[in-house]
Amino acid sequence: SRKGAMMDNRFATALVIACVLSLISTIYMAASIGTDFWYEYHTLSPAENVSEAGRSIWEEFFSKEADEKTYTDALFRCNGTVGLWRRCITVPKNSHWYSPPETDMTTNCISFSLSDQFMEKYIEPGNHNSGTDLNRTYLWRLQFLLPFVSIGLMCFGALIGLCACACRSLYPAIATGVLHFLAGLCTLGLVGCYVAGIELLHKKLPLPDDVRGEFGWSFCLACVSAPLQFMAAALFIWAARTNRKEFTLLKAYRVA
Repeated sequence: SRKGAMMDNRFATALVIACVLSLISTIYMAASIGTDFWYEYHTLSPAENVSEAGRSIWEEFFSKEADEKTYTDALFRCNGTVGLWRRCITVPKNSHWYSPPETDMTTNCISFSLSDQFMEKYIEPGNHNSGTDLNRTYLWRLQFLLPFVSIGLMCFGALIGLCACACRSLYPAIATGVLHFLAGLCTLGLVGCYVAGIELLHKKLPLPDDVRGEFGWSFCLACVSAPLQFMAAALFIWAARTNRKEFTLLKAYRVA
């Protein structure tokens, strides 16, 4: 009886830790999807210091006809940030030609439409006649789809876990663990696709000498989410398998 209570406490602790890790990873993943700091550009000579050129870049950036090269150049020159759903640049709050120079800046963003997410990428960005770059096209599509698959798997795993609690059984925890493991693979794939896509883009459109690029905190949240999902998966599977083994041994002992 005492041994059984000790085993129950151990399994309960493992499941509680796994649930907490799962919740944190879900929050991190949702936050990374919803924010715009996957990649950031910092320039020493932003385009807003050159009024005419700056206004031209801003107008092209916010135009519905803006192609990949157009908005990437604006990101380079205007301290831009890129998320999975939006791209943003930093511009003066008052950009009229008759306004005095000012240092008060604001961030303006424009969303990628659903068609933008599935649009073909070209071998030469901005040149529709250069042919389709299949690698970048599918990397971009995967980085859009994988985070939703990851969150969906974790939510489905949580639903199975609730059913397990209602049935007072640890056996469904194996399925929850497997789903979290698959979610971790999806998140890892998302991170890999994003890094590869950025590297390939910068080979086509190299960063200017006065521009520095770096991965932002939204990207870091996704990177942290993956190991949390794997840890939660390991704890769910360990608790279920060990409990099954202990139950079998206890049953055999009682029969004997």
